Amino acid sequence: MDMNAFFNDLQGKFNQVLENSPAKDVQQNMKAMMSQGFAKLDLVTREEFDIQSQVLAKTRARLEALEARVAELEARIARGQDKD
Repeated sequence: MDMNAFFNDLQGKFNQVLENSPAKDVQQNMKAMMSQGFAKLDLVTREEFDIQSQVLAKTRARLEALEARVAELEARIARGQDKD
């Protein structure tokens, strides 16, 4: 039996023991308690965070483009006033 098969077998047996033990109930209860606790903290999911990060990046790029355009227009106005 190779080492991978040995460890896979060992993991399978360990999982069976865990499934049939009170530890499984403890794990489920802990997950439920943690989920409730996180819900009270008003957290966002990773997906929501990533979406908002993308929106922010697009907004930042658009703002930088608009700032450059305003600077260009102000420079044109200044050059036009210098001619007078």
